[in-house]
Amino acid sequence: MGLLNQLKNQFKTLSIVGMAKNAGKTTALNYLIEEAMDEGLRLGITSTGRDGELIDLVTGTDKPKIFIEIDTLVSIPVKLYEMADAGLEILRMTEYSTPLGRILICRAAESGYVQIAGPLNVRDHKKLCQEMMGLGADMILIDGAVDRKSVAAPGVSDGVIIATGAVISRSLKKVVEETLHVVSLYGLPGIDDSAVYKAILENQYKDQIMLIKKDHQFQFLDLKTGLNASKFIDELIDEDVAFVYIPGALTLSVVADIHPGKFKHLKFIVKDPTKIFIEANPWQQMAKKGFCVQVMEQITVAAITVNPYAPAGYSFEHEALLGAMRVAIKEIPIIDVKFGGDFDEACQHKSEK
Repeated sequence: MGLLNQLKNQFKTLSIVGMAKNAGKTTALNYLIEEAMDEGLRLGITSTGRDGELIDLVTGTDKPKIFIEIDTLVSIPVKLYEMADAGLEILRMTEYSTPLGRILICRAAESGYVQIAGPLNVRDHKKLCQEMMGLGADMILIDGAVDRKSVAAPGVSDGVIIATGAVISRSLKKVVEETLHVVSLYGLPGIDDSAVYKAILENQYKDQIMLIKKDHQFQFLDLKTGLNASKFIDELIDEDVAFVYIPGALTLSVVADIHPGKFKHLKFIVKDPTKIFIEANPWQQMAKKGFCVQVMEQITVAAITVNPYAPAGYSFEHEALLGAMRVAIKEIPIIDVKFGGDFDEACQHKSEK
């Protein structure tokens, strides 16, 4: 039984998030499209930007094309409609505008290659997905073409599929460590104090750093970002401060000058895991000192796809990559999109946790 068939009851919309450029995101998308055809699932496919072009518009390198099967629903801007190799029936012209024209929802009357694009903001993406569901899609796949972080944000979809692989590093160990780090960030816990959650929710429109004390009194700092302001933040953190809410990005520069001894009685809060930009090694080092982060909104990782090939010409033995990833990450199904994947086998590894 295929991955999507197992996930369809839990997730109606899934974002595909690439760990890096050329991590196999489009390859994973094509794999899932083919699997959906075999399973009799009708997919709706959209994107946070433009995808499916032959040449990467940023790097100039070749890209895998997106091949859709008959009856698949896709979102395509007017200017890309005539460029499709697939035979497309226009079902609806939507109200969503892009630099490439208004978005069309089309049905594939004939299979073939397409370039896809979608709305530019989360609200319109959610509305588009609802429209595609209303037109008969069983599940929506959202391709993260422009901003791989933002497409993972909780408001975009019900869950994410992480695409990772050899492009991350020539070291298999490094690939596994970096993937595990992202999975760990996405699995960060929600706020464990309802009063704190409420206080942030009611005041987050102010877009300022908040210090919240043990008695739930809170203080706004005259800072909209913590970048290069860690000394100032450290001076204001006393033993009564229990939480620090960071409205923007959480980077090393935000916490670099905060005394490690304060980590043991502090919890940092961010909107969601996509706001965190701290790499695996410093994160682990701080975690050993008590560094703790909670999130306003959590992200659910539905599955991981691995690609053993890198555009630079090197590769891993596919069973070695798959096996190492499954040993490190036992709680999530992992499949190889180049050599095919047995979802039941993936679930067996999951159950062995």
